[in-house]
Amino acid sequence: MSQIIIYPDWKEKIVYSSDGPQPQSIMETEHYKVVVVGFLAGQKTTPHPASSGVYHFVEGTGWMTVNDELLAVGPGALVIVPPEAKRGIEANTKLSFIVVLEK
Repeated sequence: MSQIIIYPDWKEKIVYSSDGPQPQSIMETEHYKVVVVGFLAGQKTTPHPASSGVYHFVEGTGWMTVNDELLAVGPGALVIVPPEAKRGIEANTKLSFIVVLEK
């Protein structure tokens, strides 16, 4: 990456949709990508394996499942997930997070 990127209000990048989460990539390199994701209350994803990731929850409350572990998440929670671990998210309230995923 050769340039600085600033998002004065990163929340403007999040898409909340009644059709389900719509992840928005805000940066991508050959090694990782940064994505912002918004869930409406009651929305969830089915646990699925993916690359390693760092999830920083910034708004709302909900649950994150990593393999068989159920974790309460909310503003300030940071979840580091190893590669190929199954992960899923369920929103109790409007929920948003930033995730950095290894490619």
